[in-house]
Amino acid sequence: MRLGHLASVIAIVLGGALSAQAEERRLFIAAPSELVETGFLRHLLPRFSLKNSIPITLVAPGEPAQATFAPEGDVAAFAQDEALWFVALSPEASDHPHLSKFLDWLGSDAGSRAIEGFAGPPVFSVAAVLRAEVEEEEISGDLVRGAALSLTHCGRCHVIGPQNAMNGVGSTPSFAVLRTLENWHDRFAAFYALKPHPSFTQVAEITPPFPAGLQPTLAPVELTLDELADITAYAASLSPADLGAPIQHQ
Repeated sequence: MRLGHLASVIAIVLGGALSAQAEERRLFIAAPSELVETGFLRHLLPRFSLKNSIPITLVAPGEPAQATFAPEGDVAAFAQDEALWFVALSPEASDHPHLSKFLDWLGSDAGSRAIEGFAGPPVFSVAAVLRAEVEEEEISGDLVRGAALSLTHCGRCHVIGPQNAMNGVGSTPSFAVLRTLENWHDRFAAFYALKPHPSFTQVAEITPPFPAGLQPTLAPVELTLDELADITAYAASLSPADLGAPIQHQ
């Protein structure tokens, strides 16, 4: 075989191998026309590709793809006005090397900034996605037991509802006021880590014991994780207080 011919063969083989590698690195995601026509994906996807060096090709629903943007699916991705869009995963793509990286990016701060940086209309956001995730968590608690636990443990400082409307500490926000905060769910689910609660609260399997010789001056609040979920579920059932202008908080 002539040297020039051999070089050509090698180039073809290497080119095919490189092309296969590039194809493996590329993500194919299907999207319906109503989403594509908003221009949002032309804004969003290149920002992921630029950061991660992973190109994404949009295809029509039904064509081979690792995932599909759809009104229902496996992972909540973003909201268009108040309607949620999901990522539906293809079964054969569960081990694709870069699909999980894309999903992680969507849920990251960088992904959130990219989503909300789209100059609509329509308006795309992550707020409705977060609300959906919170609502999914809330249903696991027992509302009745949560109301009783809230009155017993939280009602000595907070107004938790009509049942102790006149008994809260004046400088302590009521449950209804706390519900107006965007991060209310985190505040309830991890209240034991927020001052002044660590000085008198113990959550089984979570918080360390009180330091020896530094016992709480208040009667300690002792809860299990299930009881914490019940209190959070009860808080979720309450309507936020009507404060007029948006609440300012630190």
